[in-house]
Amino acid sequence: MSFQTEIIKWYKINKRDLPWRSTTDPYVIWLSEIILQQTRVEQGLPYFNKFLENFPTVKTFAGATETEVLKLWQGLGYYSRGRNMLFTAKQVMELHSGNFPKDYDKLIELKGIGDYTAAAISSFSNDQSKAVLDGNVFRVLSRYFGIEEPINSTTGKKIFSALAQSLIEGQKPSVYNQAIMEFGALQCKPKSPSCSICPLQVGCFALKNHKVNVLPVKLKKVKVRERWFNYFVALQGDKILIKQRKPGDVWQQMYDFPLIETSGPVGLNVTQFNDTVKEMFGNDIKIKSLMQKKHILTHQIIYVHFFGLENYMINFNMHTDIKSVMVEDFAVLPHPKVISDFFELYLQNKPNI
Repeated sequence: MSFQTEIIKWYKINKRDLPWRSTTDPYVIWLSEIILQQTRVEQGLPYFNKFLENFPTVKTFAGATETEVLKLWQGLGYYSRGRNMLFTAKQVMELHSGNFPKDYDKLIELKGIGDYTAAAISSFSNDQSKAVLDGNVFRVLSRYFGIEEPINSTTGKKIFSALAQSLIEGQKPSVYNQAIMEFGALQCKPKSPSCSICPLQVGCFALKNHKVNVLPVKLKKVKVRERWFNYFVALQGDKILIKQRKPGDVWQQMYDFPLIETSGPVGLNVTQFNDTVKEMFGNDIKIKSLMQKKHILTHQIIYVHFFGLENYMINFNMHTDIKSVMVEDFAVLPHPKVISDFFELYLQNKPNI
């Protein structure tokens, strides 16, 4: 049997029952594809269900506010995806009269939709012969055909793209694309793949040449930036100090606490740090260390230190980005995951803050 035939045969037996596989609605498929970017199916499925429940059509999505979208997205990471989705929904309303396009060439013109997503939507909804190339597909092709060119190099991308497109020719695109992606996700996994029961083992280059753990090859990532965020949890009665993050940095437009970013970790005995805190919150301020957490992003590691404040005073005319709101109002705003995790703990242990 051919590579494609074996993949499809395996898929029909082993595929997962996922809600977006039972529809050809490009809007629903788009939702699933964007949510599952950089996200495992198990983690993304509840978010997909929430979004579809709240926004059953692209029209309802386009009518949402950014705050509503970010709140639903909270905890999923890569928040620009959520903002781009809202922009895309509005584009569909303006450019396509609310009819989500199924054609690759029209899809690729929408914000947040690249080659992979356009190929996925057009093939799943319209059987357009466009091969998908995601991490799972790169891995399967690299191992089976023995391609050692880095998957994220310019040359590598051209090689894989040409091969993937040649393999989809003559196949039913909606089935074949789903099959090879599922095969990579469940069978040809990144670590400890099930090679002993793999239907492609006879022709697999990586298995024959003991390179399963070597392929695919990927160029090294850029250097990870380290940052130190010192958050201040300032509570007075049922009110708490918050601020909305500005554009141009992580978690833009989401809500967190007042903070001082430092070039390294600080302790309560660091004079410069304490002086800066007093400038913000008054000389009578009392500071208590509450919690420290390491938060890992794609290109950043953020070391977060939460401090509780007592006897604080703040000049809101000077610090216009800081607001005092009811705790219950802050709870419904969108937060970065590190803030929402702390906030849940805070709600359970309010007297200790």
